[in-house]
Amino acid sequence: MKAQIIKDNNGIPTGVFIPIEDWENMKQKYPNLDKENDDIPQWQKDILDIRIKDLDNPEKLKPVKSLLDILDQEI
Repeated sequence: MKAQIIKDNNGIPTGVFIPIEDWENMKQKYPNLDKENDDIPQWQKDILDIRIKDLDNPEKLKPVKSLLDILDQEI
């Protein structure tokens, strides 16, 4: 695949360009791929909004390692 990363004036990646031939091949391999662009459900947006607000309260945030440690204990 010859994808190209698109960057803004500051050099920050903002998107990806995929040639149409590669896109068609991907759609053949993954038939529901073009349905992935559907809007996400409102309940997921609500969760994201809560999590974004929590970024302003670092005391509410925990390192991902603590989650992984918990998951390791459950196995």
